[in-house]
Amino acid sequence: MTLLAHERYCDEIAHQVEQLRSVVTSGADLSATVPTCPDWSLEDLVRHMGGALRWVDALVRGRAQENIPEERITLAGGPGQRGDAGALDAWLAETGELVVGALREAGPDTKVWTWAGVPNSGFWARRMAHEITVHRADATLAAGLPYEVAPEIAADAVDEWLEIVEWAQRNIPHDAAKELRGPGRSIHLHATDAAPALNAEWLIELGEDGVTWRRGHEKATVALRGPLTSVLLAFYRRLPLDAPGLEVLGERELLEFWLERATFG
Repeated sequence: MTLLAHERYCDEIAHQVEQLRSVVTSGADLSATVPTCPDWSLEDLVRHMGGALRWVDALVRGRAQENIPEERITLAGGPGQRGDAGALDAWLAETGELVVGALREAGPDTKVWTWAGVPNSGFWARRMAHEITVHRADATLAAGLPYEVAPEIAADAVDEWLEIVEWAQRNIPHDAAKELRGPGRSIHLHATDAAPALNAEWLIELGEDGVTWRRGHEKATVALRGPLTSVLLAFYRRLPLDAPGLEVLGERELLEFWLERATFG
């Protein structure tokens, strides 16, 4: 699939950091449980996301050729005092500036360690753009705030998820994604509100040799239809399949089977 431009991913990380900061400073209860990540509070979620961004900053800025342990990353866990929205916001703002600056300076082709077979800084720009896009959805759900995302980002997030699932089921021993292999089953995703030029439809085939996928409108064993943002969030297990605007046609059990197993962490 054609990727978005490196600068577009960098811009989106910067935008999503600003949007996440607005959740932190909205007056939301930082101790509230995140419905889609029930082991975390809203503050835990923000600290996790900021820590991931600081980790990527360290990898890219240092041109790392192997993983960097969390304990070697400055302020990876966030500010010392919990429950302080101002300190959390300031830390997140600095974090965004650091990682976006490092990614812009590196460009897309600088060699950097990654975990998914694409050893360059471009991988991290794309990965972090989608990581924070989805985690901001978690944050808005916890805070009871509205959520929206640019259509091209949402569509590319589906692409990236499928690429990583495809990679994981071929390369990670004992990964649950290996269970997706089987004869003649398929899943169709159909964004009903996307512009035709975006081609926001996907066919995922679960064959004996593994998962394959492509963009396009084709019949399948089961189809998930709805607005693009809702399809994205349901596919990332952030919305239930029965959420308003979503429709499941065909063998729902297959889609549920996929959602239980198509993961990379």
